[in-house]
Order: sequence, then C-alpha cells, then structure tokens
Amino acid sequence: MGEFIIIGIDLGTTYSCIAVWRNGHVEVIANEQGNRTTPSLVVFTSTERLVGDEARQKNGIDFKNVVSDVKRLIGRNFNDMEVQSDLRYWPFKVVNKQGKPYVQVEYKNEIKDFMPEEISAMILSKLKDYAQDYLGSENVVKDVVITVPAYFNDAQRRATKDAGRIAGLNVLQIINEPTAAALAYGLNKTIKGEENVLIVDIGGGTTDVSLLSINNGTFTVKATAGNAHLAGEDFTNQLLDYFVEEFKRKYDKDISTNLRSLNRLRRACERAKCILSSSFYASIEIEYLFDGIDFYSSITRAQFEELNSDLFEKILEPIERVLIDADLDKSDINEIVLVGGSTRIPKIQKLVSSYFDGKELRKTVNPDEAVACGAAIQAANILGDQSESIKNLNLYDVISLSLGVDNRGTTVDTLIKRNTHIPAEGKDIRITCHDGQTVIRFRVVQGERELVKDNTVLGEVVLEGITSAPRSETKVELTYKVDINGIIHVSAVELGTGLSREITILNNELSQEEIERLISEAEMYREEDRKARERIQSMNKLDDYARQLLKRLNNEKDRYKIKIEDEEKLRNIITTTIEWISNHHDASKEEYDEKRNELLNLASSFFK
Repeated sequence: MGEFIIIGIDLGTTYSCIAVWRNGHVEVIANEQGNRTTPSLVVFTSTERLVGDEARQKNGIDFKNVVSDVKRLIGRNFNDMEVQSDLRYWPFKVVNKQGKPYVQVEYKNEIKDFMPEEISAMILSKLKDYAQDYLGSENVVKDVVITVPAYFNDAQRRATKDAGRIAGLNVLQIINEPTAAALAYGLNKTIKGEENVLIVDIGGGTTDVSLLSINNGTFTVKATAGNAHLAGEDFTNQLLDYFVEEFKRKYDKDISTNLRSLNRLRRACERAKCILSSSFYASIEIEYLFDGIDFYSSITRAQFEELNSDLFEKILEPIERVLIDADLDKSDINEIVLVGGSTRIPKIQKLVSSYFDGKELRKTVNPDEAVACGAAIQAANILGDQSESIKNLNLYDVISLSLGVDNRGTTVDTLIKRNTHIPAEGKDIRITCHDGQTVIRFRVVQGERELVKDNTVLGEVVLEGITSAPRSETKVELTYKVDINGIIHVSAVELGTGLSREITILNNELSQEEIERLISEAEMYREEDRKARERIQSMNKLDDYARQLLKRLNNEKDRYKIKIEDEEKLRNIITTTIEWISNHHDASKEEYDEKRNELLNLASSFFK
C-alpha cells in the first residue's frame, strides 16, 4: 500500500521546481536529465510536443513555437499594459480572443490556440510525471501545493489553480512564494524568541518581498508587497535592447524585425547576464546573426548595472512598503533572506544590504529551490505529518492587495485591507439608488488606488429580484470572504426579506465544463507525448544497435566470426541504416522497429 503524498511545486516564470516531504525532510525531485530545476518551456513541432529541457534544445530550431514566460500571461487580459510591453520580446505569437491572451503556435502542421492555463498545465503535468517516476507507481501523485507570487491578484490565482486541475492535480492550497521560502529558511533554524525575517524573492518574472515573524514554529506574515512585472526577464530585455541598438549603430540594420535573429540575440543576452553575476565581463559572439553578419561584442558588469539601474532601484520600493505597513524600522529586521535566481546579481545584493546599513544577507537556502521546498513543507503540514520539525508548524499568511466595491462606479470603498491575515472576511451595506429598483449591481475591485479605473476590476456582481421600494429603502449586505488560497468569494443578502444569493465572480475562472474539456485534451496530449517518447526510444534503439554492430565489426575478437564478404555487406547495410536515421527523424515507431528487426536477423545469420 503506497503512502498518501502531497507534493510542492514552484511554478516559475523561467524555471520550475518540485519537492516532496519524506522521512522527516524535504527532497527536491530531479528531472529526466538529472537537473533539479526544469525550464518553464513548451515547444510544438510538426510531430510532437516537448516540455522543459527537451524544449530548450529545440529553441533555436522551432523558435516561433517555443512558448516561454507564460506566467506573465496567466490570469491577465490581452490589453493589460504589462502584456503589451512584453509582446515585442517574445518570438511566439499571442492573439486576442474575447479580450484574453492566447498563445498561437503551429502544431502538427495546424495552427492551434492555447490559453495560458493550458500551457502552464503542460508544465505542471511534466513535473507531476517526474514526481511519479521518483516516488514509484505505488504512490499516486495527485495532491499538490502550488506557489504564486505574493502580488498575484485573484484572477491570476484562480487561473493557476485551474492549470493544476487541467494537469490532473488536486490543488489543496495556493501559497505565496516568499512565504514558502520563509518556511524553507526557518524550518531547521534555531530561533531564540521572536525573529523578524525579511524575504526578498526576485525570480524570472516577479519581485516579492514579505516580512514575517517566526516564533517557536509559528510563521506570521506581517506585510507583503511586490512588483508583478519586475525581475530577471526585464533585466535581460534591457540587455537585448542595448545590443539591438548597437547592431543598428554599427551596421545600419534593424534586427528587431527578424524574430529568428532577435531570439538568438536574446539567448546570448540571457547567458551574458548569468555570467556577469560571477564575472566582470561577458562576450557576445553570434555567427550570421542577420544578413550574413557575424556579431561580436561584449559588456562589463558596470555597463549591465548602469543599463538596469532604474529597475534595480525599484526593488527597494516594496521593501520600504512592507516596513511601513508592518510599522517596523530597519533596525527591527533580524534576518534578510534572498531567494530567486536574480538575487545572485551582485548589484541587487549590494543595494539591499546598503539599504539596511550594510547588514549581512542570509544565503543559507538554495535560491532556486527554496520556494518549492517551502511548498513541500506546507504540503506535509496540511497532511498532518508528525515529524519533529513540523508537528507544531503554524502558518498565517495575508492578502497582498486590498479588496473593495465601487461607489457609484467611480471611487472605491475598501472592505478588506491589504496585509489582513487570511482567511478573512469583510462586510458592507449597499442601498438602492432609484425608486422601484429590482436589480443591484456592484463591481468587485482589487488594488490600492482611490478610483475604480486605477485598480483591477475582478468582476461585476448582479443581484436580481430584490424588493421594489423607494430609493435607499432596500438594503443589501455584501460579504467578501478570502480563503487560505487568497481567492475571493462573494455573497449578498437582502436585509428584511432574507433573500440571499451566493455570487460567483464572472472573471477569468473557467467553468467546470471548460475544465473537463481541457482535462480531456490534456490527456490526449499526454497520450501523444507517450507515443512520441516510444517513437524516439525506438529510433535510439535502432541507432544504438547499428553502432554496436559497427563496433563489433571493428573488434578483432569478433571479426573472425563472420565471412569477409558478409562483413562488407553488413558494414554497408549498417552505414546505410545510420544515414537513414539521420535523414528520417520523423519516421514512425513501426518503421524504426522493423529496420532494427531486419538488422538483428541479418546480423544473427552472419555471425556464427
């Protein structure tokens, strides 16, 4: 009988990570290539769909069909300013469908449109497979805790949960990434009394800052802030723009019009950015970048820091905000913990340390794995694991953005303020504005601004059938509830009559029918992936066997076992077979198997 296991997943913008709690500690699960993080990439070809490291290998070939950064699309509207600013950097196409961004690719020689949730589900499904292989068939991988940026709004959280459902996972909880990182940091640390810990999480797509107090196994989030569009990808984009301009200046040619050239340059910029975290200099060398021109250039760490100086300075804004919201001074912070790959950038470390008057930064947790480890710890906590280190674990998180209702369509009345501990509840009484009114409408608003237009409108709630009466006599009690996932539920009750309605916000959340359809499609893709994997395995078996035979023919010990004329014949057939494989990567499994059997039978008849 297998164990009941819950896994933790950090679904990142550029890389994802998966972990599990077993035998009293966290284990990070490696992928097929042995890597402990997996690229958040999906590539579509004429024959198959690839995810993760396999997709990365195809990045230069099928660049228009390599989908990345989908976390920057999930739960958003097509016309969102952040989406529009990213479009020019992506080689893949994003189209507008009913106001939502869909990824458009060519798959099996057909144009296909995918919701961001579907792409995310493909990544989650792959991670789920890695966990299943690691834990064994006797342990069914179904339940999961998934992390999201603290500054994800309701729509983005719902969409992430939907992605998990499409992947065939039961999402038990959505938790904030910096909160998860704090769990990973504080779990095995000996803390005397209460300690204020600042988590600075800068990954590929987002920046999050959370301030927690840790006291005897109790983790209490005091404040959180962030920027949902400030991180490693933006630093890379600054480099990309710099070299596009340099190329234009040197050769009077604009490579931004050529997606293939732009994609090659972007990958070189990504490598240079990573190199500059450990070196003071990085070179860019790309042959035939554009119009047959070889592009050779370089950049220093100082230049990189200057290019991104404005963005780096913005990282301090959420740090200042959480201190104000928590009513704490810099001197009240006991520890500063850096997580996320972008915190490896020396300038960011220096800025954060300098802001706290040279305070030492804690780097005791792996920045790439801390969030997934924290998710796995919370998964074990939900499960009720009685391991000594977590049996007394308590986690109190907060809502990161205020929730309100529109007042006559223009201003916002706040019902639940940001940094309120969740689960949370807020109430408000709404009155009718017209005589004889039988329908009341109000908009659910998320954000910190005074005017509705400057915030995110999550949806419009409509309550029909209320009592017809003179203006302001009919009253409706509006209730907002925020669950442990940070997801919002709304209900309304007409006072006096007791007429009540549970309201579902009509935003990005998918219907049950849509979820079931997408689950069915996801299973279809999984079956296609399985067949593609078997086809590749058959191709590799044929190639391996042919090369083994060739090696045998070249071995002095085996050559006497075959006639000279047969040896020449077999050698020619082997050479022809290897050439055939290199020219027929798209052949069917049956073709590979048939050729291998033919070769097997021929070799058996020749060797005595």
